[in-house]
Amino acid sequence: MFGLPGVKNINQYFKIYNVENFEDINVFSRSNISKKHYCPIIAGVNFFDQSSTIHDFNQLEINNLAFPLLFIPFVSRTSEILGKRIFLKMDNKEFLFNFNQSIYSNYLSGDIVEKSEKINLQFLENKNSFSENEWSELYKISENTFVEESEELKQKAAGAGLTDND
Repeated sequence: MFGLPGVKNINQYFKIYNVENFEDINVFSRSNISKKHYCPIIAGVNFFDQSSTIHDFNQLEINNLAFPLLFIPFVSRTSEILGKRIFLKMDNKEFLFNFNQSIYSNYLSGDIVEKSEKINLQFLENKNSFSENEWSELYKISENTFVEESEELKQKAAGAGLTDND
């Protein structure tokens, strides 16, 4: 996903899964802190399952997450389900998700990331990237492309159903 080294990370995760005793996040709160590292799969599944309630937090913190890159697909899918952008900061790595798409990341390495000390998540409100005035100006320009409506044009113009290309 997004050019991240997912296969490398999941292989390493399975190598130590039975040796490590990962903590589970069963119910998310605004601040999730554990002395042991959280399991990224359990955390991801529960994050996704609880997304309808945790997005009300606006911000969420997870400390000590093992193999945090394995958590990312759950965040991405949650963004799509909620219809909101989610900004994830993992130590010094940043990701912005928009409806199951990564639209920004400063992480370009193919390295295995075994642990993240601090993850911050922000649920961002959707806002137009243009003003109402800009939209009105564009609409006025588009009016130049409108065709006058008449019975004659309805009978023989595009959309009249006269050809397969209508």
